[in-house]
Amino acid sequence: MNAREREGAGSFDAPVAVVRDLVRRALAEDLGPLGDLTAALVPADCRARADVVARADGVLAGTACATEVFAQLDASVEVEWALADGAAVGPATVVGCVRGPLRSVLTGERTALNFLCHLSGVATATRSFVVAAGERTRVWDTRKTLPGLRALEKAAVRAGGGVNHRGSLSEFVLVKDNHLAGVSITEAVGRALASWPGRTVEVECDRIDQVDEALAAGATMVLLDNMTPDEVRACVDRVAGRVLVEVSGGVTVDTVGAYAEAGADLVSTSVITQSAPALDLGFDLATDKG
Repeated sequence: MNAREREGAGSFDAPVAVVRDLVRRALAEDLGPLGDLTAALVPADCRARADVVARADGVLAGTACATEVFAQLDASVEVEWALADGAAVGPATVVGCVRGPLRSVLTGERTALNFLCHLSGVATATRSFVVAAGERTRVWDTRKTLPGLRALEKAAVRAGGGVNHRGSLSEFVLVKDNHLAGVSITEAVGRALASWPGRTVEVECDRIDQVDEALAAGATMVLLDNMTPDEVRACVDRVAGRVLVEVSGGVTVDTVGAYAEAGADLVSTSVITQSAPALDLGFDLATDKG
């Protein structure tokens, strides 16, 4: 990873309480009322080592969740990671290993992989946008996340080299087009600054005249929505460095570079969370009966 990808290293995990709660729910979903009936057929003295292996190129994320799966399931299971979240992986890369009773390894395998594959997919998609955007422009996520998994997905975005937009509606003000059905830009910004001084006040703009109004009203950030790179460049010239400029709406990994060249400070996309394909990882198992 380069320096920018390492920024925030050690902050790639979601809050511990969130990880524990989500893992508990995932295990309850998997185990059902009677537990793992099939694993119960395996002799109790059979032990196993499972290497966690990548099957494709990508970026690792979600190791804290996988570790927590086995911690809650069976404290005797040992989990060791050869790589940390944010590390690049390729086919046949061994990212870690799990050792312990085969019953427990089998029971926790799918739950652990569900977290690892999904979150590594988010990190991988994010990294592709980060690389395409270049050094100047940062890649931002959105609130378009799977319900309940936002903290995990935003941690995975950080592992991929991206940065986090609002985690909730209470973090800062974002005046979008639908808000303008009931209030003008000038009124909304004025009320926001009066009610929550010091908070970021961002305005979504579809046209250059809205950018002018937002700047005049005192907005601290503008979001240029569904504009072409040429339109973004014109708005960036209008802003002249007074506030941060975010670009969103229809941005792809193929077009993000053009928006970066147009002068966007931030590019946000839901693709890296809402539509990220899972990264293929698996357990390669060896057993030791007795």
